Amino acid sequence: MFSKELAAIKHAHLYRERKIFADSIRDFASNDYLGLAQKRKLAHKAYQLISTQHSHAPKASMLVNGYCALHRQLEQELKTLNGFEDCVLLGSGFLANIALFDALVRKNDKIYIDEKYHASGMYAAKSLGERAVFFKHNDPQALLEAIDAAPPKGRVIIAIEGVYSMDGDIAKKDFAQIACLKNALLIVDEAHSSGCIGKNLLGYFDYHNLSIAPNFIKMGTFSKAYGSYGAYILANKGVIDFLCNRAKSIIYTTALSVFDTALALVNLAYIQKHKQKLAQKIHAQKSLAQKILARSLNRPIDTMILTIPFSNTLCMLQAHQELFDLGFLVGAIRKPTVPTPILRVVLSIKNTPKQTKKLCKIIRNYSGA
Repeated sequence: MFSKELAAIKHAHLYRERKIFADSIRDFASNDYLGLAQKRKLAHKAYQLISTQHSHAPKASMLVNGYCALHRQLEQELKTLNGFEDCVLLGSGFLANIALFDALVRKNDKIYIDEKYHASGMYAAKSLGERAVFFKHNDPQALLEAIDAAPPKGRVIIAIEGVYSMDGDIAKKDFAQIACLKNALLIVDEAHSSGCIGKNLLGYFDYHNLSIAPNFIKMGTFSKAYGSYGAYILANKGVIDFLCNRAKSIIYTTALSVFDTALALVNLAYIQKHKQKLAQKIHAQKSLAQKILARSLNRPIDTMILTIPFSNTLCMLQAHQELFDLGFLVGAIRKPTVPTPILRVVLSIKNTPKQTKKLCKIIRNYSGA
């Protein structure tokens, strides 16, 4: 079945498949920024924590009887740490973005979305029609012009990412200021910024030293820097209550895995306890890459994500295979994820400076390919 469609995908060099990679390959592809996915002691602590619970499985939706003490504890920790009124957990970042877009954008509202927002938001926006407006990437002036050109009768909602997953750039502080100026809700997808930027490794708001306002909404995931799985939304109590009553991806899905919740709790505590040391290691990785690649990439390296564009998919895949043969796994990103094929290199403190240095010297030759 679907043989013709699959043949067309393969012909365009866009075929994807699941693979299990040897442990010996150096991982510069995953989003395990802090290397927590390999820390056995933390996983053991999570197991000990879950063993104290009445049930080790969520059993049902959070709104039936799938909500447990560990869920509540994690929500409390997150809202206190980030300075928000309330929090709700979800099964994934994809589900969280669908919850926000589907529930919060009402009949007379408009949501203004960065054109490079995550695919989950783009997917959710399809059902919104003219209520979804896209603006030029990371351009505050373009956002202002979009709002002024098509002001809604109802709410103004803005959606950006703290760190853009396919570009590695940080959203500008101006967006928070515009949200306050326009009395708009500001959604910040912090999947790739929480645990990676900011004095306390808390992401966009922390990085820009912003006080949390009632109109700010933070969505984050546990599957990147936090080394677990699942997602969360932080906002004022009214927003969280409304989501719990209207968001289909909260109401009609089973609650977050209890083990993943326990692991997120353990890892969150670990990050906060060691945040200074972790921040130093993050800085060291970025500085090393900056030193080697600054001239060839012609842009600053502000985050743990490096992208090398290619003129065509075949050349990019050849470079990807060459790196793999040398013992390095990086991301091979193609359409429709990105308009231009790229190698996506993810720095991680689990990799040694020597390994990072070696890889950067190799990919320097691909810059501008």
